[in-house]
Amino acid sequence: MTRQIVLDTETTGLSFAAGHRIVEIGCVELKNLLPTGRTFQTYLNPKRPMDPGAMKVSGITDESLIGKPEFYQVADNFLSFIEDSDLVIHNAPFDMGFLNGELTKFGYPAIPMTRAIDTVVMARTKFPGSPANLDALCRRFEIDLSARTKHGALLDAQLLAEVYLQLCGGRQQDLDLNGQSTTMVQENTETIRTFRPMRDFQLSSEEVEKHEAFVAKIKNSLWDRAAS
Repeated sequence: MTRQIVLDTETTGLSFAAGHRIVEIGCVELKNLLPTGRTFQTYLNPKRPMDPGAMKVSGITDESLIGKPEFYQVADNFLSFIEDSDLVIHNAPFDMGFLNGELTKFGYPAIPMTRAIDTVVMARTKFPGSPANLDALCRRFEIDLSARTKHGALLDAQLLAEVYLQLCGGRQQDLDLNGQSTTMVQENTETIRTFRPMRDFQLSSEEVEKHEAFVAKIKNSLWDRAAS
């Protein structure tokens, strides 16, 4: 059984190298492409202000992060949840850059980029020239976006799980955003056939005459060849 983790982060800004930090991590566990219902989500105190642009996108305010744990306080739980599974990420270099920045800052080893599956690359390969952002892909696959009034790491990971399933070949099993999966089962019922004796259809003399007159008009008919 293949285990993967769909992952998303929200951050204070666009660059860890410029001092920005992660403020939310959201993860969804997949097995054989379907959510199991297990998730990991936490808000983090970045010890710095949110950029106005990041605050507008996520709706996360500086005040809402007061009293939240710092990254090093949740790192062990996060790493325990993802284990050694591949990470499905939309624009993987961005999130992996922040995650590895946080991990190495607190003495943890970086996660190899080889573990990341970038759904942006998948989408651009599958639909060249088309928009590859999460909203556009959800619309393409008719995935409900009504809950996405703001970006949120867990909600975006749940939406991305739907998108990833479609990018991998489409829905073989029914899936919803609550992590519930329902396998579509087709009943295999045995059809019992009733055999009846052949019926004897007697032609009238008039019907025989009409048939012979019709056949006589056909050149080299099957009936003539069968009789020869």
